[in-house]
Amino acid sequence: MSAVDESLPLLLLASASQGRRSTLERAGIEFDAMAADLDEDALLAAAGDLEPAEAVLLLAREKAHAVLEESEGGYVVLGCDSMLEVDGEVIGKPHTPERATERWRELRGRTAVLHSGHWLVDDRDVEDEGTGATIGATASAEVSFADLSDEEIEAYVATGEPLGVAGGFTIDGLGGPFITSVTGDPHAVVGLSLPLLRDLLGLIGIGVHELWRED
Repeated sequence: MSAVDESLPLLLLASASQGRRSTLERAGIEFDAMAADLDEDALLAAAGDLEPAEAVLLLAREKAHAVLEESEGGYVVLGCDSMLEVDGEVIGKPHTPERATERWRELRGRTAVLHSGHWLVDDRDVEDEGTGATIGATASAEVSFADLSDEEIEAYVATGEPLGVAGGFTIDGLGGPFITSVTGDPHAVVGLSLPLLRDLLGLIGIGVHELWRED
């Protein structure tokens, strides 16, 4: 472990997701960010048969530890991962327009469950009240989709937005008009639950207000 450099943010987000970064920014939380380079498919294959809520927690944990190894240390690292579950089937990132279009035709007019895993690693030095804890939990929310027309689906997919996000949709971007309701924590749908983050930080003795930016 390394002593905290007080000139740097305490929280290090292990994610390239703009949605997660924006969520922290809007909440006034100061942080650094670094994307994790993982073979997610290989990790899941090695883990065997996991429930969706367990799978996102595994990937969130691996992301946090991977980024910690690449960092200079002294951070509290937050890893996150999200998947959409429909009738027991997991939907990740579509990656291709064809796949995104197929998924949206399956989702329209239906309700699915978005799972977002969160993993926190406390790498602060003991002198800085570090606990060495590595803890996590999953936040889930039901998402109901509008009954989109083929034209709307084609237009949305053509923007490219759904290709690189879990489930092929966003709630905080162009996909927002196509989400009719959310049951549960709406932040979980973006991929980072602020209430869950508060709970995890509390377990290592940090109040979320301690991470607020000083304007």
